[in-house]
Amino acid sequence: MNFFLKSCFGTLILGGFLSANWNSNVVKPQLPADDWPTYGGNNAGNRYSKLTQINTQNVKNLTLAWTYDTGDNNTPGQRGMDIQCQPIVIKGVLYGTSPRMKLFAVNAATGKQLWQFDPFANPEKKPRFHPVRGVVYWEDGADSRDKRILYSVGSSLYAVNAETGKPIESFGKNGEVDLHEGLGDKETLGYDVNNFSIRVTTPGVIYKDLLITGSAVNEGGDAPPGYIRAFNVRTGKLAWVFHTIPLPGEYGYETWAKDSYKKLGGANCWAGMVIDEKRGMVYAGTGSPSVDFYGGARPGQNLFANCVIALNAETGKRVWHFQTIHHDLWDRDLPCPPNLITVKHNGKMVDAVAQATKDGYVFVFDRDTGKPLFPVNEVKVPTSPALPGEKPWPTQPVPTKPAPFVRQELTENEITTRTPEAHKYVLERFQDSRKGSKYMPPSEEGTLYYGFGGGAEWGGNAADPEGILYQNANTMLWWLKMRDSRMQEKNVAMTRGSSLFNTNCSVCHAMNGKGSADTKASASATQAYPDLTDVGKRLDREQISTLLATGRGRMPSFGHLSKEDRDAIINFLLKTEAKPAAPDIHSSVVTSPVAKGADFPYMPPYLNNGNTQFRDQDNYPAIKPPWGTLNAINLNTGEYLWQVPLGEFPELTKQGLAPTGTENHGGPIVTAGGLLFIAATYDEKLRAFDKKTGKVVWEYKLPAGGFATPITYMANGKQYIVIAAGGTRYGLKPGGSYVAFALP
Repeated sequence: MNFFLKSCFGTLILGGFLSANWNSNVVKPQLPADDWPTYGGNNAGNRYSKLTQINTQNVKNLTLAWTYDTGDNNTPGQRGMDIQCQPIVIKGVLYGTSPRMKLFAVNAATGKQLWQFDPFANPEKKPRFHPVRGVVYWEDGADSRDKRILYSVGSSLYAVNAETGKPIESFGKNGEVDLHEGLGDKETLGYDVNNFSIRVTTPGVIYKDLLITGSAVNEGGDAPPGYIRAFNVRTGKLAWVFHTIPLPGEYGYETWAKDSYKKLGGANCWAGMVIDEKRGMVYAGTGSPSVDFYGGARPGQNLFANCVIALNAETGKRVWHFQTIHHDLWDRDLPCPPNLITVKHNGKMVDAVAQATKDGYVFVFDRDTGKPLFPVNEVKVPTSPALPGEKPWPTQPVPTKPAPFVRQELTENEITTRTPEAHKYVLERFQDSRKGSKYMPPSEEGTLYYGFGGGAEWGGNAADPEGILYQNANTMLWWLKMRDSRMQEKNVAMTRGSSLFNTNCSVCHAMNGKGSADTKASASATQAYPDLTDVGKRLDREQISTLLATGRGRMPSFGHLSKEDRDAIINFLLKTEAKPAAPDIHSSVVTSPVAKGADFPYMPPYLNNGNTQFRDQDNYPAIKPPWGTLNAINLNTGEYLWQVPLGEFPELTKQGLAPTGTENHGGPIVTAGGLLFIAATYDEKLRAFDKKTGKVVWEYKLPAGGFATPITYMANGKQYIVIAAGGTRYGLKPGGSYVAFALP
């Protein structure tokens, strides 16, 4: 059968592989069952705890136990960074990170600091700021004195002594490994990957003496490849690499253009992974290839982008894969780690993998073979009109069960009725907009879409032993408008600064700083990223320069650009640059000197003009609520148990509206005490839900937004609930603390 017509999952099951021959000289340490030892709570990523001390009967008595202030957001010059970290707890010690990337250890019962590690203590070390959603613990089972915390800052992977906070000098170079290792050499790729941005936002997993990790890369033309790699925990040496963009001769290479691996990057596992130690398999979800929203340079299905992949954890060899989006044109990364769950299917207990998506699907696979437990149909989707040079894929996979947990296509019936004025305002723009299938190819006219902002987000989901999946979700509508990146702005030649802003910044912030405003629909769209039109009124030149060099929150560092290029961008933002002499520049691309003469960075002929949400005139979502939900899905049957709004706008509740739900970022945990805990909402509350009914049974207003995932554990005989209150999502007030709760 023609390769492109085959089902998108492949199997490569080797006889002795599934029984994973455990190396006899590796002794697995035994950790207390009431700890929270890994990101996601356990290797399966279930975010489930067997603890019952806090339960549905007494949760109403939960009170504040302690607060740990990281100290990183206490001065104006340090504000604007959040904490997305889900900490871990090992034998009475809690390990987490601060807004400014510091690693710390505190007493899990009291919050008293034991030590702190600052990766930028050396003034020669240039800061690189980005989300850190967790850390990894490793202990030598044969020598319990060797205990390590591994975490990443910028392009550096650190190994730190878990008891002292000092770097492990035998790991890499003085405790540090360069994460560019294994991404390819200039001879193979045609460019030097060391000159481009890479970071790890979500921690990897441990298998024996290996740390297996993904990475986060830029999403424009300067994205290096998102290969999945394993490093030796003891030495830091590279152990294996899985090429998510196949090289010539590798499986899947023919699903791209012949030179795609030299031009394009991405296809990266940025959201994390899970491990099945018994099978010796690691499961990961990958993101879209670069560049977002235009795929003219990558005709084909584009394996292994947008795939659930099962790899041999020992060797990195592919066991099976399933692609959830073919030839992604909508930035529909797999946004959270898979969840290893056991379900009853056709009368038999089956070890399964559940993967939630940005556009609201849950795919459920057999863990050994990758076969979907519920049928998946290849559905015909629109392929035109498409941008010149684009070849959209004609079908997309749609699971028959469970039903989507967010809306799929915008209809007039979904337009907001919050007030008559809001309805009229939005309806006028709706009628003047392009809408329909969520698979419509992006266009220069602009289109309203669900599903490329999530749906499911990086916070993931939780699952209990009964086979119930708990998923929080966003239902937000987005406006996507493409523009010809080669065109001169109003027939005037672009300056060096505007060209660099165009290629590096405009896909998030829009070329004019406010998104497109040439249609009624875009006039009511709100930037999901800061408006930079008058950035000079908020930040001075030095502050902008620091921000470009270090990054902050979701904004990556642009330290790979030369200082001259960064200065040109600043001049453009501050409107202090000289105008070009004549409009004789056709292509707007200006590359940094590190890349001149290469095909990389790749400059696509079309870019999106900012990431914008469709809202009403009062800045509320332009559609009917709920805008954020919490869902309980029985994966034994594929049916929903309940769906409830998650979060509220207090001012709307006072007006008599039922809770609308809010956009939410962070995830849930579920316990044997019958409870589900989640923060994540814009009303800054931590809530406990009855997991059987979806009813709120306790809530607490945090000191700042809890855009992270909580944990639970036992310390000194008490069960604790802890959440990071970082609080700066979309400009909310700064935070910088961890908050713990327990029964009196």
